[in-house]
Amino acid sequence: MKAGTRALGVAESFRGSSDASREGGRSTVAGAVVRADRVLDGVGYRSCTVGDTDATDAVGRLVDDLGRPDVRYVLLGAVAPAWYNVLDLSTVHERAQRPVLAVTFEESKGLEAGLEDAFSGTALEERLERYRRLPERRAVEVNEETVYVRSVGLEPSAAAEVVRGFTPEGGRPEPIRVARQAARAADAYAESLALGE
Repeated sequence: MKAGTRALGVAESFRGSSDASREGGRSTVAGAVVRADRVLDGVGYRSCTVGDTDATDAVGRLVDDLGRPDVRYVLLGAVAPAWYNVLDLSTVHERAQRPVLAVTFEESKGLEAGLEDAFSGTALEERLERYRRLPERRAVEVNEETVYVRSVGLEPSAAAEVVRGFTPEGGRPEPIRVARQAARAADAYAESLALGE
């Protein structure tokens, strides 16, 4: 991959526990444009509601806000950020008009049991439907670590090469790592303002 190839990494952060006591709170969504040679080339922010279904729109708005036609890929650091705010990867792909890859970092039996524990009725059905539409999750070996990738707009083998190309060390692609740090920092700053520090 060429050193100047850019990807938008997206990650979120919210403070407090990850259970229903946080439901309705705001989660910080950060986007970081990072080149394959690890140069940071832009940052943007949005927010979504903890425990709601607005994360897909938040990611789409972030892509729109940044307005970066030079970004070739969107790398998401979760499929259900902000306490099961399940992303619709196909919608993100349609809005971004470029390949979308969701990269997660732990082996899992899936989210259905967690969704069933946390929600019921229409809220559960809506999340389950969105979750079941996600593309298949595939294990990818990168730097002697395993990550799990879902992709829309890119074949699995090509998606694996993108993940490897943006992961110079460790197992976390650089755009997602930087976005996560940016989200945490913005979240901490917003909390300090709220506390009057």
